[in-house]
Amino acid sequence: MPFHGVFPYLVTPVTASGDIQTEVLGKLCDNLILAGVHGLAPLGSTGEFAYLDNVKKRTVVRTVVEAANRRVPVIAGVASTCTADAVAEAIEYQRLGVDGIIAVLESYFPLQDSQIKGYFRAIADAVDVPVVIYTNPNFQRTDLTVDVITELAEHPRISYVKDASTNTGRLMSIMSRCEGKLGIFAASSHIPAAVMLIGGCGWMAGPACLVPKESVSLYNLCTAGRWDEAKNLQFRLWRMNEVFAKFNLAACIKAGLAMQGYDVGDPVPPQAPLTGEEREIVSAALRAVNCQ
Repeated sequence: MPFHGVFPYLVTPVTASGDIQTEVLGKLCDNLILAGVHGLAPLGSTGEFAYLDNVKKRTVVRTVVEAANRRVPVIAGVASTCTADAVAEAIEYQRLGVDGIIAVLESYFPLQDSQIKGYFRAIADAVDVPVVIYTNPNFQRTDLTVDVITELAEHPRISYVKDASTNTGRLMSIMSRCEGKLGIFAASSHIPAAVMLIGGCGWMAGPACLVPKESVSLYNLCTAGRWDEAKNLQFRLWRMNEVFAKFNLAACIKAGLAMQGYDVGDPVPPQAPLTGEEREIVSAALRAVNCQ
C-alpha cells in the first residue's frame, strides 16, 4: 500500500554520555503505533541526525525497525554533503529492513541543479525501496526548485516529496507539474489540513510524537471530507506548532515527551535543553490540546 497518513518524526533518546536509549525509543515507537500512526520516520530533523555518528544512526534505525515489526512502514532519513556517503547510508538502512528512504541534501558550497539531481538519483538508483525527497528552503543552503522536483519525479523509485517550505502555492505547483507521479507529504511548518485539502497524502512531523491520537484524528477527518471538524481540530493543534516554532524543535519535542513520562534525555550538544520558563510554555501548549 502506498505511504500515507501521519509519520511522526521520531526523537533520538540519548543518555547524558550520548548513548542511544534503545528501550525508550522502542517504547515510544510501540506507543505511537498503538495510537494509530501510519508509519515511523527516524533520523529526521527532530531526530537530530546532524548530531549523530554513523554507528548511532544505525542503532536508531535498527531499533525502530525491530520495534515496528512490520506493523507500520519505517522511512529512515539519509543525509550527507557527500553522495557516496548518502548512498552507503541508504544501502545500509535498506539492509536493516526499512520500507523507504527520506533523502536530504546537505551542502557547504552551492550546487547546480544537475548536481542536486545527481545526488538524489544516485540514492534512488542504489536501493529497491521508495524514496521521499525532502526540501526545506528555510534551512538548506541548496534548495530543490519545482523544475528539479518535476524532473526527479520521473525516476521510478522517487515516489514522494516532503516539503517544508510553508508555501502551499509551491505544493500546488508541484502537484500540477508532476501529474500524480509524486505523493505530497507536509511538514510541521505547513498546515496539514490545508495540504490534505489540495491533495496531500499526509505529513511527517515531530509534534506528532506528542499528539499522535489527535494527529490521526485530523487525518481521518480530512480523508472523510469532514472539513469543518478538521478545521476546528487543526486550529487546536496549530497553537502548539506556533509555540514550538519559537524554540529548537528537537528540544521542544524532547521536553514534551519527558512531561509524558519518556526518559528521552536532552538534545545532543551543542544544542541546549529548554529553560524552565520555556518548558512551562511548552507544557501550557500541550495542556491546551489535552495531551499532557
